[in-house]
Amino acid sequence: MATWTVTTKTMVILEETGPPHAGSLLTIDLDAIGANYRLLAERAHPAECAAVVKADAYGLGVGPVARILARQGCATFFVAHLDEAIELRGILPRVDSAAIYVLNGLLSGEEATFHAHGLRPVLNDLGQIDRWSRYCSAESKPLPAAIQLDTGMSRLGLPLSEQAVLFAQPDLASRFQLSLVMSHLACADTPEHPLNRTQQREFSTAIQHFPGVPASIAASSGVFLGPDWRFDLVRPGVCLYGVKPNDSGPNPMAQVIRLQGKILQIHDVDTPRTVGYGASHRIGGPTRIATVAAGYADGLLRILSNRGVAHVGEIALPILGRVSMDLITLDLSPLGNATETGGAVTPLQPGDLVDLIGPYRDVDAVAADADTIGYEILTSLGSRYRRRYIGAPSAPSIAEAHA
Repeated sequence: MATWTVTTKTMVILEETGPPHAGSLLTIDLDAIGANYRLLAERAHPAECAAVVKADAYGLGVGPVARILARQGCATFFVAHLDEAIELRGILPRVDSAAIYVLNGLLSGEEATFHAHGLRPVLNDLGQIDRWSRYCSAESKPLPAAIQLDTGMSRLGLPLSEQAVLFAQPDLASRFQLSLVMSHLACADTPEHPLNRTQQREFSTAIQHFPGVPASIAASSGVFLGPDWRFDLVRPGVCLYGVKPNDSGPNPMAQVIRLQGKILQIHDVDTPRTVGYGASHRIGGPTRIATVAAGYADGLLRILSNRGVAHVGEIALPILGRVSMDLITLDLSPLGNATETGGAVTPLQPGDLVDLIGPYRDVDAVAADADTIGYEILTSLGSRYRRRYIGAPSAPSIAEAHA
């Protein structure tokens, strides 16, 4: 197998997918995802550590990601949509080996589909509780489901008025297996925010109405708030993929992705030339420019125009002009006429790769440049990249995981 090396870490290519002649390469380190899961599981112990793999595992490919997580011992998964859950069940086919919850709840008429695929709805209002109860009665099977309580997000989950009804009439949830009671923190990435403690206290009080039922309120950032927030199960998502849980101290998560763009053309320009659409950058003197095959159609956000950077090794190359659909233009001036690679001086040329996200500028740094969050950077990654999944030389290939 071919090898790929970043710093001192040598990996093998487990699988490559996507267009064979793509202009950019997205490398996904499955070992790093496994390491992040283990770190989170150790931090959460004795609580169970689940995994959120919605939005195609935050843009990185639900198949490879779910399989590596399952090999790490993850037995509970969360997705947003029913179709995502059906796809995941095909990847993790044994119903008794993986619980799959659908966060967006149970819409009318979906009951039989959940049942057929062995999926668990997260019931977000009394109407959903009633529909699932009636379906379970008709099937004479107490099928599992979660109930979500709104403790301050005001997004999904039973509001206080419906919680009061449920607490007063516990029989409403007696005809199915209540496998989890959950809520969601609104400000977990800001540890000092008072709402974190308010939600924790409200949830602690509410779950007293469900003795013996596992409880969960912490997602990625919530895992790091402390033991009071971990309850029986944590459900990290974005931290699995390398994004920093909060701004308190260094990022404890291993970096998962490297995004490289291919140079298509290098040319010299001088005043009075401008660069890109709208002539938003004017050349101030002789400048060498590289045109790279990546743009907003690939998830390189347009706000990075005239403010983002790429890297060749440690050297940052500013984006000049606007990010267009398929292309960006980089200022090569910081390199002089050449770059050092492995101790040798090698001129850049068409076909060479530059780092758009990588060892010297991670997802969080790119997100800061774009005035957004790592979630958006990851989930915006386009489908036009060649995707390379890597792991340690002893790791089983993705194909072997099917055996």
